[in-house]
Amino acid sequence: MDSETSPGTPSVVRLDHRQVRVLAHPLRLRLLGALRVAGPATATALAGKLDTNTGATSYHLRQLAEVGLVVEDPDRAIGRQRWWRAAHDVTDWEPTDYDDDPDARAAIEWIQGDQVRLLAERAERWFAARPDWSPAWRDAAGMSDALLHLGPARLQALEAEMWQVLMRYREESVPDEPDAQPVHVFLAGYPMIGETR
Repeated sequence: MDSETSPGTPSVVRLDHRQVRVLAHPLRLRLLGALRVAGPATATALAGKLDTNTGATSYHLRQLAEVGLVVEDPDRAIGRQRWWRAAHDVTDWEPTDYDDDPDARAAIEWIQGDQVRLLAERAERWFAARPDWSPAWRDAAGMSDALLHLGPARLQALEAEMWQVLMRYREESVPDEPDAQPVHVFLAGYPMIGETR
């Protein structure tokens, strides 16, 4: 299910129960991410990029296609070679979407845990490579935090507003901007558990 989009606006899929269960797999998440970041590719090219084998890549692409998360790109096909692309730019869900389905709930919890692992991995890679980057990049990249006193409604409003800012920057990307690089921005807000109020 896609939200209606105008040109330049990213297409969004709200994960249903079946999609979330299929997506909760390490290789499938990586395949979908690779297609979103680098664009259409063959199973062979993805296998090389993700350091796996073509058989596994083909199988998991078909699993993602069965639930509408990836689609074949027939315009690129040459002979028997199948090209795949992400069916959407953005994946959306609310954890409560799966309250009535323990398997889907476990799947979304795994996906969220994988996001945290990905953040830690990307941060560690940046810390290791940071000395080789320009002063401008070393000052621009990184993390910050703020302690706010919010209820759930205001936290949701804050996240929605920040998401709008992120999407605006995405839509306004300048392809030939000097020194531009792909940047992975994470958005998170959690209550402080076990802390005094």
